[in-house]
Amino acid sequence: VQLQASGGGLVQPGGSLRLSCAASGFILDYYNIGWFRQAPGKEREAVSCITNTDGNRHYSDSTKGRFTISRDNAKNTLYLQMNSLKPDDTAVYYCAADPKVGLADPMNRFEYKYWGQGTQVTVSS
Repeated sequence: VQLQASGGGLVQPGGSLRLSCAASGFILDYYNIGWFRQAPGKEREAVSCITNTDGNRHYSDSTKGRFTISRDNAKNTLYLQMNSLKPDDTAVYYCAADPKVGLADPMNRFEYKYWGQGTQVTVSS
């Protein structure tokens, strides 16, 4: 199982970025999948996820309405479209996956077994 995140970079406040997470060794559609982020000096926090039981999308309060999670099953790839970016969104972004059916808390990072290497997002003028 491998996850390869990409798409990070430097963007001005109010700008947009799209992150990608290419999965290999497993079928993304069968897994709980999500995006997490970690800013310097802070704990890793959930951004958004898709659960494998019902396909529901979950968002953190700070990203709801600005970020959109999606997946392309044909490409076995997870995406995070980030709009209206703020300096507080600056962090390393990680994708994660877990095969369990029925996660107790899909927005809890400890529920996820497999992690990508992270991609840096910096929002600054």
